[in-house]
Amino acid sequence: MTSAALRRALTAPGPPPLPVDAARLLAELNAPPRLAAHLRAVHEAAGELVDWVAATYPDVAVDAEAVLFGAATHDIGKVLHPAELSGPGARHEPAGHDLLRAHGVEERLARFARTHAAWDGDGVTIEDLLVSLADKVWKAKRVPDLEQRVVDRLAAASGEQAWETFLKLDDVLDRIAARADDRLAFQSAHPVRDGQAAREGRAEEHG
Repeated sequence: MTSAALRRALTAPGPPPLPVDAARLLAELNAPPRLAAHLRAVHEAAGELVDWVAATYPDVAVDAEAVLFGAATHDIGKVLHPAELSGPGARHEPAGHDLLRAHGVEERLARFARTHAAWDGDGVTIEDLLVSLADKVWKAKRVPDLEQRVVDRLAAASGEQAWETFLKLDDVLDRIAARADDRLAFQSAHPVRDGQAAREGRAEEHG
């Protein structure tokens, strides 16, 4: 049964709603509310990046559906490793990929659970890079090496000078990062665990 806290995290005003299939899977798994809120924040940033690439580099082929679904599920392995919601750890990465595949999600969409933190590896696609970038810039974190990889891909595909591409990417990342405080506030408004908000409310009443 989907908890009330998770329903709020999936439907409350804030970042755009997740893709239907991603939201349904999170509900089936009764995911931690904080995780659903985080995925909405990253999904929003990914959507802005996809729209920007489509408008600025229309000749660059990007699988927008894959990027958006990937952003919406990249941390789903934290359902199985909830300690990694508030602490370090990478066990959720292979676990998330296996979880998605076990629920019938095709590899084209499931791989981001495994690759979102491996953007500097071999065989990384522009879609992988965009999901990784969204997972950083949603909270205004800038990673120069990751951004350079995106610049290199876009410049090579478009024939544009890399410095021109960098200026354009820097501008859109600044715009996305400018709303980081709103996304962080949205995420922190939802509890890490079901019942946490209620327990905290009772503690305040009796404090």
